[in-house]
Formats: sequence, C-alpha cells, structure tokens
Amino acid sequence: MSKQALSEYIKNIVFLTDEQLELALGYFKPTNHPKFELLVSEGKVGRHMNFVVQGCLRIYFIREDGQEATRHFAFENQFATGLASFITQTPSKEYIQVMEDSELLRITRKDFYYLLN
Repeated sequence: MSKQALSEYIKNIVFLTDEQLELALGYFKPTNHPKFELLVSEGKVGRHMNFVVQGCLRIYFIREDGQEATRHFAFENQFATGLASFITQTPSKEYIQVMEDSELLRITRKDFYYLLN
C-alpha cells in the first residue's frame, strides 16, 4: 500500500524535511477493512487516526430518538477519527463505520503525540 497520498497531504499542511517526513510516515500502518466493519463504537475509546487510501468511512451517532445521524464521510485522501475520544481517551459518542472495502493508514494516539513533540 502506497503512502504517497498521505505524503502529499502532510506536505500541504506542514513543512518537513524529507527525513522528518519519512520518519512520520513510518508510524502509519497499512490495514484493510471489510465493508460495514465498525472501527469505533459508541462507548469504546478511539485509539487510532485513520487516513483513507482507498474506500470510504462514515462517522455517525445515534440521536435521542434512536435514529442514526451521519456527521461526516471520509473519502480517499482524507482523515477520519472520533476526535474527542481520540484526544481525551474517553468513551466515544460516535461510531466509525467502513462503508466499502477500504485500505487505511492508521496511527496510534501514542505515536501521533510522539510525532507532535
């Protein structure tokens, strides 16, 4: 799985040397996920940030009336995470669902914060 799209995404938002970029990319691990898999469920803690290489992710929550409400779709070359849960390590109020067979590049919270320092 190529990390070229992620490399371009990062280059568009921050300046890094080639060495720094290669280091950062090394923390993103390729994963494959089948259609309808739940990456995060309500009540679970979000432990990964996801970059969509191929496929689509849906972030949604359950309203008080029991209906699903979609907050975001992440398509190729976009990030998706339940940000509040990922940052605070508290139970998620959202679900992240794979909408079609998808290839992702994932980074753990620990590695993400390591790169920020």
